[in-house]
Amino acid sequence: MPEVFDDVGHCVDAVLRRVGNRIVLALPLGVGKPNPLANEFYRRALREPAIELTIITALSLLKPHAHSSLERRLLDPITERVFGSYVEPDYARAVRDDTVPANVRVIEFFLTPGAFLGAQHAQRNYLSANYTHVAREVLSRGVNVIAHLVARRVSGGETQLSFGSNADVTVDLLPLIDAARAAGRDIVMVGETHAQMPFMTGHAAVAPERFDYLVDDPRYDYDLFCPPNPPLSSVDHAIGMYASSLARDGGTLQIGIGEMGDALVYALLLRHQQNAAWRTALAALGTGSCAALVDAQGGETPFSSGFFASTEMFVDQLLELYRAGVLRRRAYDCLPLEKLLAAGQLNERFDEHVLEQLRAAGVGPRFSEEEFAQLLRYGILRDEVEFDAGRVRAPGGTWIAADLADAASRARIGAECLGRELRNGQVLHAGFFLGPRGFYAALRELSESDRSQFGMRGVAYVNQLYGADLELRMLQRRGARFYNTTMMVTLLGAAVSDGLDTGQVVSGVGGQYNFVAMAHALPDARSILCVRATRTAHGRTASNILWNYGHETIPRHLRDVVITEYGVADLRGRTDEEVISALLNITDSRFQGELLARAQAAGKIRPDYRIPEGFRDNLPQRLERSLKAHRDAGRFSEYPFGTDLTAVEIELARALKFLGMRTVSRTGRLRTVLTALARGGRADDQLAALQRLGLDQPRSISEWLERRLVRYALGEVSRS
Repeated sequence: MPEVFDDVGHCVDAVLRRVGNRIVLALPLGVGKPNPLANEFYRRALREPAIELTIITALSLLKPHAHSSLERRLLDPITERVFGSYVEPDYARAVRDDTVPANVRVIEFFLTPGAFLGAQHAQRNYLSANYTHVAREVLSRGVNVIAHLVARRVSGGETQLSFGSNADVTVDLLPLIDAARAAGRDIVMVGETHAQMPFMTGHAAVAPERFDYLVDDPRYDYDLFCPPNPPLSSVDHAIGMYASSLARDGGTLQIGIGEMGDALVYALLLRHQQNAAWRTALAALGTGSCAALVDAQGGETPFSSGFFASTEMFVDQLLELYRAGVLRRRAYDCLPLEKLLAAGQLNERFDEHVLEQLRAAGVGPRFSEEEFAQLLRYGILRDEVEFDAGRVRAPGGTWIAADLADAASRARIGAECLGRELRNGQVLHAGFFLGPRGFYAALRELSESDRSQFGMRGVAYVNQLYGADLELRMLQRRGARFYNTTMMVTLLGAAVSDGLDTGQVVSGVGGQYNFVAMAHALPDARSILCVRATRTAHGRTASNILWNYGHETIPRHLRDVVITEYGVADLRGRTDEEVISALLNITDSRFQGELLARAQAAGKIRPDYRIPEGFRDNLPQRLERSLKAHRDAGRFSEYPFGTDLTAVEIELARALKFLGMRTVSRTGRLRTVLTALARGGRADDQLAALQRLGLDQPRSISEWLERRLVRYALGEVSRS
């Protein structure tokens, strides 16, 4: 059993005594980090230059910070309310501020998107690796300490531990750690218990003796990092609608992180629960570019069979799909069962014919002890049935030969030993989770039967097909749709998702390449990359469909389906000219002509090609017109899954965004200030907003000016 400490300092002392002053510390990504323990390691290195500390991790989460006085007035109370007592990782603040000392190195394979652009330490020490390769890289870099936040509970008088959110890399590391220890290498495992971490079972459950040291004290139970739901724009909702039409009932979902994933889930719920409204909205958006693809690969009906999710991140909206009965197809870690289910030869409720079907699918004919355990676990046999030396003992006490080839034995097993329905299947396999506070609470409050249906697993299983159980993974993931977000797409079909052409890393490859490659390896899967058609930065709007770019995440030979708010481009198996024409059809019309000219100049599309008339009105105004009636009816709201913000804070966030877009340049700032000063009028209807910012009674010239700017911005966004 592990040595238990009630103080992180004492635990770090024990680790240093064991491994010495050279520490290579591996931490999980996201909320799985034991931040108080990690902070003690970092602070110890700050105080003692003789300590050489390397931290290997990803997605180090910092609370949002303001960039201006106005932002601070809005953001600070929200941060205090939403993030509560969350303990930030000290090393991440130092990385962001480029104040990491010489004896500390922080290596991350996935960065909080956009948070570390320009941070030299982060950019120099970024490790570009597929998620599935991280366990290998951690071992090769000489890791000697692994620290993990764990959930703890007591059952039957015994302490149980769980990796909670982060089975992802740690589950994959365990056998590698065993092998390294057997070869004489010392790797210390440290756990820190946390009362808010949901206890997840299955592969996430971990024996306490796996840990050498355990920090267990309630004063370290800070609030888990809980990002609020982001607002969804018309662009996001349109992309979600198109994406939902490509989901095949009875198939598999993988959903990426962010607004477009939320919009997809909202659209799936709308398709299932309000199908007529969903169809009307899709028709209003226009299906000219994807009608045939929807017929062949997706559908327009509600979901009778539902979905199984095999996804890197368990996003909170997947729980909404489960509650709505959309996420309900169960997968089983049993190849014969999956063969029968995939072929439509077996339902979750079965009869005596199941034994003959299982024999045809490869069980037996004299089933082994391992096969018996599977039949028992998944409900084919009743709990009271026993197995010994090739025989099964029926609940009545009689012994029957475990021989499915013998009709008499098969009949007796069917009559005396058979269960009634399949059990212990799972509706989801995922590597980690991250979400709002209510999501963590919902996971903690799950019944044991519901909890068992959500399987946290290693990314070596979730993110790839490779392994001795290749056929099982393929059958579990039948009809897969891998939905991911990308920043830009080239006109030849390559995707830019993690970095800029300057070499600056925005986030990381993570698992995106894995899922794209998997979509091409599975016989009936599709990779679907979602991208906003344009972006606006520094007061300038640019196309996210480009002729070419100096960096690629997904190469063009893996191009498949691309979605923007203007439609769907099916690129699989298409020539370069066909790819170009398909992508031009979903490009913002303000940029179509220039891109077409680039393609023609390069000789990649015929000189007389013209974009079809039906795709020349790809403009924001048309999009808003398409969704207006549905918005008026209460659909496609900005926060369909709720928000931690008040109505006043939502309006203020829009106003500050408006100001931010207009004050990027010196000229823009001057013009905005002058306009704000010139606008008169009463502020009575804006009093609540001004009070929220503490500007209802300005006490200085600067506060008076901020008040005028806020009044101007609120007026403008209310009219838009």
